[in-house]
Amino acid sequence: MSTISSTGSTADKSTTTLTQRLTAAVCASILGMSLVFFAGFSHIEAVHNAAHDTRHSAAFPCH
Repeated sequence: MSTISSTGSTADKSTTTLTQRLTAAVCASILGMSLVFFAGFSHIEAVHNAAHDTRHSAAFPCH
């Protein structure tokens, strides 16, 4: 049986740059806005009703 041991520093350093974090945040925002737009203006009644019921269950005013 093999064991893994660490002999480095105890603090893990993140190598994520500011540009990478901003890119991820912008992509997540665009995806979120797209999903809200799709659910809000969908002509498919099941999708719209599911989003509507979710807003009501979260006590979010929707109309």
